[in-house]
Amino acid sequence: MSQIKIRKKSGKPPSAIETQVAQSLLEMEHGNAELKAQLREIYITGAKEIAVNAQKTAVVIFYPVPLLPSLHKIHVRLVRELEKKFSGKHILFVAQRRILVKQTRKTRGGTNKQKRPRSRTLTNVHNAILDDIVFPCEIVGKRIRVRLDNSRLFKIHLDKVNQAKVEDKLETLQIVYKKLTGKDAKFEFPATL
Repeated sequence: MSQIKIRKKSGKPPSAIETQVAQSLLEMEHGNAELKAQLREIYITGAKEIAVNAQKTAVVIFYPVPLLPSLHKIHVRLVRELEKKFSGKHILFVAQRRILVKQTRKTRGGTNKQKRPRSRTLTNVHNAILDDIVFPCEIVGKRIRVRLDNSRLFKIHLDKVNQAKVEDKLETLQIVYKKLTGKDAKFEFPATL
């Protein structure tokens, strides 16, 4: 029954965590009258469990990009309900985006005759993942610090309005962003002047 809420492109069987998430979404659809209409159209394409530290884990749930507006409407309530079901785990929703390779002379004459859209570039996909991870919060500033060893640290400044809601998830956001993109990031709330 939970297969309704999982649609994997490759046709592979869902993992245990994906089945748990799909079953939870289905139970919420049938049990919660106010979310029923909005949850009917929502499905996932995958889920991944990421260890944050020794006692804390995060569940990253992937969904298709066209569902982004409908999911954002119920995001806060959905995360709250899922965190109750998965006790002790942070829940993050990320849209499943595709990165297309950069066009070169060798790849230009192949099957892909169209120019690569900006939304499919590596930079745009990583920025979109960043926006998805911190969703209830807004990003008010970004800084890139280049260290002496030429490694980069992204300092992401979040809006102070949602500080109480997101402050306990800062370490989770940092670890998940590193795992998904390979980039070091530090999330902080800027001091007001």
